[in-house]
Amino acid sequence: MISLANASLLLHGRDHHLPTKRRSPFTVRSSSSLQEIDKSPTTVEDSKLRSELCASVPFPPIKAAKRVVLVRHGQSTWNEEGRIQGSSNFSVLTKKGEAQAETSRQMLIDDSFDICFSSPLIRSKRTAEIIWGTREDEIITDSDLREIVLYSFQGLLKHEGKAKFGPAFRQWQVDAANFNIDGHYPVRELWGRARNCWTKILAHESKSVLVVAHNAVNQALVATAIGLGTEYFRILLQSNCGVSVLDFIPRADGGSPLICLNRLNQTPGSPVATGSSAGRRTSRRIILVCQGSTQDSEATVSKLGDQQMNMLGVIQAQKTAELLLDLKVSTIISSPNNACAQTATIISQVQEAADCLGADCVPRYVEMKNIPDLDVAEIFQPSTKDTTDVSYLRPGWLNGLDDRVTSTLRELSGQAWHSLLTELSDESEEEKIVVAVAHPVAHIALIGHCLNLTEEWLGSFHLDAGSISVVDFPDGRTGRGIIRCINYTAHLGRWSIPITRSTVDDDSF
Repeated sequence: MISLANASLLLHGRDHHLPTKRRSPFTVRSSSSLQEIDKSPTTVEDSKLRSELCASVPFPPIKAAKRVVLVRHGQSTWNEEGRIQGSSNFSVLTKKGEAQAETSRQMLIDDSFDICFSSPLIRSKRTAEIIWGTREDEIITDSDLREIVLYSFQGLLKHEGKAKFGPAFRQWQVDAANFNIDGHYPVRELWGRARNCWTKILAHESKSVLVVAHNAVNQALVATAIGLGTEYFRILLQSNCGVSVLDFIPRADGGSPLICLNRLNQTPGSPVATGSSAGRRTSRRIILVCQGSTQDSEATVSKLGDQQMNMLGVIQAQKTAELLLDLKVSTIISSPNNACAQTATIISQVQEAADCLGADCVPRYVEMKNIPDLDVAEIFQPSTKDTTDVSYLRPGWLNGLDDRVTSTLRELSGQAWHSLLTELSDESEEEKIVVAVAHPVAHIALIGHCLNLTEEWLGSFHLDAGSISVVDFPDGRTGRGIIRCINYTAHLGRWSIPITRSTVDDDSF
């Protein structure tokens, strides 16, 4: 192992107007420019401002496209015990953790990586060694990739932390961004460290990068990459050996790269198998299912019309239905277009045959509804040729849409999101699972509403046909949505979308 020297401090940014009031669980975030950061914070308020600003400070320009794959370490002995680890280095991988790392190795075995960065902590370093396998290049350890520092909390069982620290432990649970212990704000410090990591990773001359680290630091890496502040801590889940992928795309003018979250938390196991989010039980869940592939082989925006699925699309829908079979789906809400309706019907038929398939002891009834607000095809038809000829398979393609299109998309998707939340409010069922079937574009917009982002963030996410994304609501429909995964495709088996791909001579970038 070799160690990477510390990089320079954060880059200066642009003007940014932070909101003065918060009327929802999240600040409504806009990617308008940021204020320049030219001095160290001198007060608590300055520290908080700096932590929010550093989430969206421009990254240094890059010369070639870069894909970064983040992996959290496998289950550790302290994970198993329910002990607070933080940046301590006493726990090691359990047998389950070793098996999870091996599953991740198999998942990534055909992928070509130029370099691997790892946290120096034992549990992460061992996971990196398993995944890296027989590759000849050394793993680079970087102390900035170590887990969040939790000071006096570290080493305590969770019930011990609650008993010993009382209000401080409660704040750590419900308001982590403002949590203070031993004179430190751990989450704010973590966000600054994540920015340092990106500066070093992007400066490395590589096109495909593997990063193996921890839960909190991987959350911070994802959030800072797409410009989200510390209030998004615990919103973008990172499970043991969960894989997240970010694309960095150079700009023609040499400015800060375009950044797209290609997927979030693709886990070795099923993303819908557990009823908890970050250790909290959830009884309300929305599953966003992207329609299967259609007869438009080029996947261009100009052909977003009412198309039938092709054979691959039918297989994708069947695979998704199989994944959801162990869940009791309450309602399936679909866009009225053909591909979405076909996908929804296949899921419904499998759900209602659960007793015959051995997944349930009694037949199920699934309510099906169509919502016109989920149909995005008409939004794009009047667009210019430059926009409609773009393939929606390209990472970040939504950055090229004109303001009229993005505003209309946000308005319609906002109405659809409200309809989905209304479905969750039915208290007659102890558990409520709503499946929404639509085109990837519609679901990207819904994810934006879940995170309370403006339309300027649309290009920060990518979804593939046949993928699923899962949003949990542990505090009920009026609480914050917790993103369990985005663009999960492992259930598609041999038809799944590769985690990484070669970026050499890749025109899609």
